[in-house]
Parts: sequence; structure tokens; C-alpha cells
Amino acid sequence: MKRQKSVLGLVLFGAIVAVPAHASLTTFTQFNGNVDMRTAGWGSTSQSGTISITPLAAGSNTVLAVYLYTSTFGGTTLAGDGVTIQGDHVTSFTNLGSNIGFLTAGRADVTSALAPLIQAGQTSFSISEDNANQDGEALVVVYSNPTLANSTVGILDGFSSSAGDNSKIAFSTPLDPAAPGFFAEMRIGDGFSCCGQASTIAVNGTTITTNAGNNDDSVDAAPANGNLITVGGDNDPFSPLLPTYAADHERYNLVPEIMNGDTSIMIHTVNPSNDDNIFLEAFHVTGNADFGGSTPEPASIMLLGTILAGVAVGLRRKRKC
Repeated sequence: MKRQKSVLGLVLFGAIVAVPAHASLTTFTQFNGNVDMRTAGWGSTSQSGTISITPLAAGSNTVLAVYLYTSTFGGTTLAGDGVTIQGDHVTSFTNLGSNIGFLTAGRADVTSALAPLIQAGQTSFSISEDNANQDGEALVVVYSNPTLANSTVGILDGFSSSAGDNSKIAFSTPLDPAAPGFFAEMRIGDGFSCCGQASTIAVNGTTITTNAGNNDDSVDAAPANGNLITVGGDNDPFSPLLPTYAADHERYNLVPEIMNGDTSIMIHTVNPSNDDNIFLEAFHVTGNADFGGSTPEPASIMLLGTILAGVAVGLRRKRKC
């Protein structure tokens, strides 16, 4: 189902796609217009700290949406996995489904609580978790500003199909990646990832990384259950092509993989190690784009991984790097 969003006279052709709670990576929402996004991640075994975004663009900003994600391990439900952010205790997370039977992420809309603070210039927020089985959180902020170029922010979420997920970004007019100001980027959120556990991402048929993962957003000195999260953020540089594990920042420039005249961008993600969970893909691209969703590949590999996980994994401890 699609509907339009209108904010202060700015028409935002927001294609909102309703998806089941338990699905692989699928389109959650998109915003078109003079829009931009901010993303951040945080994790700690202390279960308490601060999550921060960079300031919004200078000028008149309207925060359109703020989404809080929590990444958990050890079960398929989010019962008791609440998060307190800037004094607001959030418990109503939408269950996004589970990867390999025990990695689960949830999403909550915290726009009403955080939008006024962000519009007033606040960029850091206190955060704490209810349970030790939460690896960390991701924050996604979407806002408009009349000085920004026309673009689209698209958000996909759910869980990683270990057999693979395919996402498509469609454009009504052919793309020219050499045009001045052209941009296209993707940021991912990945949970329960460290110590060489990684996912592979391909764009338009070209593998750009085999090392998406790690616990880059942990504030602790060592990786451990409870801080294993990484989210491509505002201050992260673009990951180079085929980066090492340490050099993959989960933020990717898609422009080099786009040819003049293309009318779509195809994203393929797969977790061959079958042991971490991409729960979020956030895109920002030039022009008016349509995020048609994501389709999992045949489930045989995922089913086998789930069976093996059920036999071998109750609630396993990871080795430390």
C-alpha cells in the first residue's frame, strides 16, 4: 500500500510498503524530496552509554522520522528486550524476524520523542538496554531541508537470509553517474558479528565486499556477546572495494558500479558463514527512486543452516578476538 507524505508544503512521495513481521530483508519505507539521513550504532556489555549522530544540514530542518533498532541474540522473540533512549523507555519493537533461529532484531518508531530534540540541535542521546542478550542499537534519522538536492532515502529491514537477499532500486529515468552531484550510497546494520564472521555484498553483479561485519560500534575494548554490532554511520568513510575485515566500515559508495543509462541498482547480500545478521539496509540516492523490496533466494541453504544452528547452538558464546 502506498501513500503520500506532505511536510510544510514539501511533497514527499513516500512509498510505504507494508511487509510481514517475519520476512527476510524487505522495504520498510522510503522518502523522496529534499531529504537526507543520519545513522549511528552503539553497543556495550555495560548496557548503558551514548549514541550520537552528526548535526543535520545547516538551515531549516524538519525531522520526518526517527527509527530505533535493537539487535538481539539467544531467541526468536523480543520479550523483555526494551531500550531506554533519552529517558524514553521503548518496549514496543516490531519483531523483524530471526536469522539461523536465534538472531533477532526489532524496530521502533521514536519520532515523537526524539524529533523535537534533533530539530533543536541535539545530536547525542543516552541509551540503555533492559537485557544482556541485546548486542546493541541502531538509530536512523530522516529529515528534509529545502537547500538539499532532490533525492530518495530508502530503508529495508528484517533479517539476513543466509541463502541470499536481492534488493532492487528502480529509477524512472536513466542514470548518469558522471553528472555533477550524482550520489548513491548504502549503509548496513549487522548484529552478532565479530572475529572474522562476515557477509558478502554485490552491486549490479560486482562483489564490493566479502567482509561486511565486525563489532565496529562497540565502545568496549574487546568483542563479547552484548556488544557485537556494526552500523555504517555518518562519520564512517566509504569502504574501499573489497576491503579487509578491519577496513570495512559498512558504508558503501554505489556509484562506481553504476553504468550510464542504468535504470536500476541491484543489491545482493549473502552470509556464507551463517553466523551474523544483517538487519538493516539504508540507502540515499540521487533523484526519485522506487524501492520495490527484496526477495530471498531459495531457502534450502537457510533451512539447513537453521537445522544445524538448532542442533549446535543453544546460546553459544563467541570466541574473543
